[in-house]
Amino acid sequence: MFRILALIAVVIAAPLAAETRVPQSQSEIALGFAPLVKQAAPAVVNIYARRIVEQRQRSPFADDPFFRDFFEGFGNPRPQVQNSLGSGVILTSDGIMVSNYHVVGGAQDIRVVLNDRREFEADILLADQEADLAILQIRNSEGLPHLEIRNSDTVEVGELVLAIGNPFGVGQTVTSGIVSGLARSGTATGSSRGYYIQTDAPINPGNSGGALIDVNGRLVGINTRILTRSGGSNGIGFAIPATLVARFVEQAKAGHDRFLRPWAGMNGQPVDSDIAESLGLSTPRGIVISELHPVSPFLDAGIRPGDVIVAVDGQPVNTPDEMVYRMSVAGLGNQVAVTRVRDGEEAQVEVPLMAAPDTPPRELRITAQDAPIPGLELSNINPAVIAELGLPLSSEGVVVTDPGPAGPRAGLARGDILRAINDVAVTDAQSAARLLEGVSRWLSLEVQRGTQRRVMRFRL
Repeated sequence: MFRILALIAVVIAAPLAAETRVPQSQSEIALGFAPLVKQAAPAVVNIYARRIVEQRQRSPFADDPFFRDFFEGFGNPRPQVQNSLGSGVILTSDGIMVSNYHVVGGAQDIRVVLNDRREFEADILLADQEADLAILQIRNSEGLPHLEIRNSDTVEVGELVLAIGNPFGVGQTVTSGIVSGLARSGTATGSSRGYYIQTDAPINPGNSGGALIDVNGRLVGINTRILTRSGGSNGIGFAIPATLVARFVEQAKAGHDRFLRPWAGMNGQPVDSDIAESLGLSTPRGIVISELHPVSPFLDAGIRPGDVIVAVDGQPVNTPDEMVYRMSVAGLGNQVAVTRVRDGEEAQVEVPLMAAPDTPPRELRITAQDAPIPGLELSNINPAVIAELGLPLSSEGVVVTDPGPAGPRAGLARGDILRAINDVAVTDAQSAARLLEGVSRWLSLEVQRGTQRRVMRFRL
């Protein structure tokens, strides 16, 4: 039985042969994945990143339910050095490479160590925390080994894959597995969400940013995280599809320092069995649209609330994250063919992909140093601000874009919408800043955070 399994593995994992063939000798069977690893491993690097962060001392009242809010933010911040360890993948011979944002984001010094022990410095070209991706440029490099990017839409469940990275800082390591799932969305840890290829190849701390390759040595994904109950590698791993990585590289080469996503300007939810029955659908599929912004390109294309979007460019979409992914890989300035269902009938509409409009102007304002809340940055709300801060689609008025040094002590945070100041309705950033700077004895703020509203009153 063992010899049969080994034979199958070698037949599939023969990337250097002109065509798939049966191994001719015991020595060929014994090679396993060795030729594939020898071909791909030089393009996977170890990354050592160093960042300096400001941290405050822990308040002695931090565990007190009453006093901790009063003493939050007190104490002088102290710079501390944080080191992170991860992996990266070289994508071009002149040193453009990809890694995870959580490995290199905010780093002041980035050191890249190749498989042959050569070391280089690297700079971040483009970074995006939401997608957890970063594109870097290795300094003073040419003729470097690199991996070919495969169209990850062609990946199928059951394909053999290898994960290459630097787990636990022990050096480059290779693990094998299969693609165990596709279109996994919303499975990220923490607050970030995404769209992933699922694999059972072990992905441990330090593997982040490493390569998930197919049996032809092509990049199919960037290893990102593992979902496990024990904290060990006995879980399922997730990789960011290589097709999205290719879009990041395109924008980095075009000179962008942040990833520009197409804007949908709408809200929706996955169709479950109850919704499918109410809409007359034979099976639960797609996303039912609940709200559209007045300037949404989908509204202009004829999409209406109650419509069900089932596919984008022929690829099925069943969650909002899948739809954002499909739009992102299509790219700004292009059009996508959206399949919608209305009254039980399917139709296809063309939707142009555009960035969220940055109009009306933001008119950023920062409160003066003698204001009750100094250094508070305010902005008018427009579609671009809604997209950047994740505000409700119907938001309007004025939003806090930076609470400054005093805002957190007053209970304000980035993304808070100011509805009224001292019972005067707030309509724009300029008048809001003027109202804040004109108070003397009392300050009353009506604030909306998410869908919740609250009133805060201060004696000055």
